[in-house]
Amino acid sequence: MKRTSRDIRTANRYGVLRQIIAHSPTSRQELAAATGLSLATIATLVGELLDLGMLTEVGFEDSAGGRPRGLVAVNASGGALIGVDIAETYVRVELFDLALGVLARADEAMRPGEIRPEQVVGHVASAVGSVVAQAGIEGARVLGVGVSVPGQVDREAGVSEYAPNWDWHDVPLLDLLAEHIAYPLYLDNPLRACAVAELWFGAARGRGDAVVVNLGTGVGAGLVLGGGLHRGVSNSAGEWGHTTLVLDGRPCHCGNHGCVETYVGAPGIMLNLRELSPGSTLLHPEDQTATINALARGVAERDPVATKVVQGTARYLGAAIADLVNLLNPEVVVLSSWVAATLGEPLLYEVREAVARHALRRPLASTEIVLSPIPTDPVCLGAATFALEGALSSVGARPAGGRTTAAPRRASSVKSRTAPSS
Repeated sequence: MKRTSRDIRTANRYGVLRQIIAHSPTSRQELAAATGLSLATIATLVGELLDLGMLTEVGFEDSAGGRPRGLVAVNASGGALIGVDIAETYVRVELFDLALGVLARADEAMRPGEIRPEQVVGHVASAVGSVVAQAGIEGARVLGVGVSVPGQVDREAGVSEYAPNWDWHDVPLLDLLAEHIAYPLYLDNPLRACAVAELWFGAARGRGDAVVVNLGTGVGAGLVLGGGLHRGVSNSAGEWGHTTLVLDGRPCHCGNHGCVETYVGAPGIMLNLRELSPGSTLLHPEDQTATINALARGVAERDPVATKVVQGTARYLGAAIADLVNLLNPEVVVLSSWVAATLGEPLLYEVREAVARHALRRPLASTEIVLSPIPTDPVCLGAATFALEGALSSVGARPAGGRTTAAPRRASSVKSRTAPSS
């Protein structure tokens, strides 16, 4: 799509604030050098962010032979952002200050079969109300809520177009949430959220090309190409979990067979365990988290079944990641989300070995494979940046002291504990 001057200005504003968050405090001259923007443009953008209360002046630094340079920093208390991670087994919400430090967290477990949109919305509304109450902040300080939902989404319409694990089709998720949540709402999926989190604060920071492999109930790959998030033409890039790994293999929720997800997502790992040792005490048939935790403990204790399951899973995962290495030639592949975090270093070691067996030598030589270093939930963190981007996109259009949102999905209040009965 053709970018308007407002789009470019929003992107520049976002880039400047991102740089300041990463390197606070900093000078206008350093910002110009880091972003490639002119000093005059930087001065204008910094002035806007100061007027909005997002930045603050913090003194001066000496410069070689010239006037002292003024330093600016993020005004952490100048607003709050909320990130929502809707997963197949839980809803997690975190509230951040403007420096993207976590101020409050809330988790809501989702029972098996609890997949109706109104049930999910109830959990989100409850958790959002909880973090706002925990942080003790005024609602007016919340600049927006970024919402991540698995599957394919229409960002502009606020619609979950297709979530295969729930069989959702064209669910108007943000409209449903706006009936309970008063703040501006912004939608995307965990692939993009994890990629942005790594780009801002994690292993993709400072990298031009990176792949963030999201290993949870579902599986996908967030793509960073040319130093920025790659969405694809219809915001569908990264559906690597639904590429074919085994011809005529396991059936997948998407309707195909042999998808990557069916072998390395949490349910696929449980099936790997069941096929190897049907009566294993490591298997908790109705609890993905308990099973993955049990496997991690088993590997640490050198349990042969757990070790063999993780090795077998890594064999599948390594072959699939080798395809990404050969295709995209990234600087780094990051293993992210809760399955990767739980299985940790033993999984990483086996994956590196498996990738080395399948990837071409030249692209592999320039690719690191690492675990995500982000200590908090990367999906919540990335989702919060979507809210920040949305808030900045409306700066030029709003009157002084006013608030608007790029996505007109707002309600009159936040209703806590509103989960509809099933």
